[in-house]
Amino acid sequence: MFGYVIANSASLTPEQLARYKNCYCGLCRALRLRHGRLSRMTLTYDMTFLVLLLEAMYEPETESGEERCFLHPAKKHAYTSSAVTDYAADMNLVLAYQNCLDDWLDERRLLSRAEAAAMRAQYERCRERYPDKCAFIEARLAELAEIERRGETNPDMGAKCFGELMGELFVIYPEDDVWSPRLRRFGAELGEFIYIMDAALDLEADKKRGSYNAVAAFAEGKTPEELREVLTMLIGECTELFELLPIVQDAELMRNILYSGVWTRYNAEAARRQGKGEKAGES
Repeated sequence: MFGYVIANSASLTPEQLARYKNCYCGLCRALRLRHGRLSRMTLTYDMTFLVLLLEAMYEPETESGEERCFLHPAKKHAYTSSAVTDYAADMNLVLAYQNCLDDWLDERRLLSRAEAAAMRAQYERCRERYPDKCAFIEARLAELAEIERRGETNPDMGAKCFGELMGELFVIYPEDDVWSPRLRRFGAELGEFIYIMDAALDLEADKKRGSYNAVAAFAEGKTPEELREVLTMLIGECTELFELLPIVQDAELMRNILYSGVWTRYNAEAARRQGKGEKAGES
């Protein structure tokens, strides 16, 4: 359920694109330093958004520099990092481990089992750093697995559960922090959108496989346009909360992600289906 909170790079200014890449590279670097080289293979742009938002909220001290990496050895690339970057790297590892474990338990994928085993020690270190947060994430994932196991037809059940998980990721500091409630609520709304978006995109494939899909019953008899309206309402609730946050730094870059980037995969799939339909009509 990751890979949705990304920028629409074509609509970014050169300065915004450079900033986005620098944050991403800083996150990649933090993963290497904190969890080893192989952990960088788990990196997603979703966590880059987390870095942008939390740095804009708390304005921590940042470090910048240039370095080469094994993925791009020919040329040095710029990076920026902070305490927020380290936190996001840890959460990236936690989610990657849980995702691999879930794939192994649900589908018995041997590769996922091997990947989870390789990350186990690093996950335990993260669990020592954030015992309450990791316990909360584990509980929400177990609840989500039970919702899906029983074939729940109300998509709000799974969406709310995943939303609570996402909300927890956006709380970096203790509960007495004045912004934590707002950030948790924003993350929850974003998580609900992601959950429903993911189910909508998987609907066609899940029907063919006979697999569970959270929106299958809800989508019965509805047009793609009606499903998009639901998604638009969900992300609208999320962006409303975003606009209430006291954000100046990287605000336009984050608006690009929330208003445009999150639709990238959905629009690509809609275009694919439309093209498929037109080819079928021609034949």
